[in-house]
Amino acid sequence: MTYCLAIKIDEGLVFCSDSRTNAGADQVSTYSKMHRFSVEGDRQLVILSAGNLATSQAVVSQIERDMQADTDFHFGKAEYLEDVADYIGQLSLEQQKKFLDDDSPKAGYKPGASFIVGGQIKGSPVELFMVYPQGNHIRTSEQHPFLQIGETKYGKPILDRIIRNDTSHEVAMRCALVSTDSTMRSNATVGPPIEVMFYKADSLDETAIYHRYEESDPYWLTLRKSWDDEIRKAFNMLPPLEDPVPRD
Repeated sequence: MTYCLAIKIDEGLVFCSDSRTNAGADQVSTYSKMHRFSVEGDRQLVILSAGNLATSQAVVSQIERDMQADTDFHFGKAEYLEDVADYIGQLSLEQQKKFLDDDSPKAGYKPGASFIVGGQIKGSPVELFMVYPQGNHIRTSEQHPFLQIGETKYGKPILDRIIRNDTSHEVAMRCALVSTDSTMRSNATVGPPIEVMFYKADSLDETAIYHRYEESDPYWLTLRKSWDDEIRKAFNMLPPLEDPVPRD
């Protein structure tokens, strides 16, 4: 399992992802799920991936090969970012079909992968899409300015309470980290290193605010402890229950 999220705010886009791909009793594997493609001064793309690792790796590799080979369509030629979301969905379907066609995979094998696709093409606003394993996609809205893939339920409440379109990028990045920490608390298959990045709208270059936190990183440890302490303090300040009304 994994957890990735992206937030669209007035200032730009925030991306956050864990790196754990396996958390068995005797083995923990990690792999970055944040991938960036750039044509400096013209377009920027960030892809977060969840689901079948073989499928997501194959999709990212194909995007790179198509750009290098200058095929009829690739990220560097897209007129709209939505076309890139469609393209990634099609690549995902092709890879899934390939894996299913190979030597009768084991029962229960699921090659599906989900992607969050965000960025900007010159002359267009920043955009954010979620691409489903079926190849179709949705985008953010004014009422719902964030997207999640993977283990989504534990980290959603903090996003619902904090994130607004006018939220600053620093607050949005902290909120993304707390959302990831909340997910880690409830699911051992989500874990560090944690990557978080902010792309500033209209910058159109490779400059970005980026942090990568190992489990022992001092800031990561401080953030987790502060959140635990403050949420307990807030809970203890809630009004007590009224005395129960006796039943007849």
